[in-house]
Amino acid sequence: MIQSKNRIFVFDEFVAEERRKYLIVVIYDIVDNRRRAAFSKYLQGFGVRVQKSAFECILPNAKYEKLIKGIPRLIKNEDLVRVYKLTSNADIKVWGAVELVEETEVLIL
Repeated sequence: MIQSKNRIFVFDEFVAEERRKYLIVVIYDIVDNRRRAAFSKYLQGFGVRVQKSAFECILPNAKYEKLIKGIPRLIKNEDLVRVYKLTSNADIKVWGAVELVEETEVLIL
């Protein structure tokens, strides 16, 4: 079944930097099975797998920096990793069974 959704990720320039969240897309091609498994497990701590070698994350800048800092220790020169930090309006269209990544806020009273 094909599913199509449209979502705009809005970047508000009036929100303080420490409260801003960014849509991060990570795609990778890692040659070794063990390294690939470790890398995908690492990414699960930040976002949602949307394809076999692609994750989407909604992160504040501090968590984005943590994500970036951990990548070099998990890969080798023969691997390829691309990280996209989308900082303005992003129009996302999806076909398939994977749901869109949605930001959820938790309020503890």
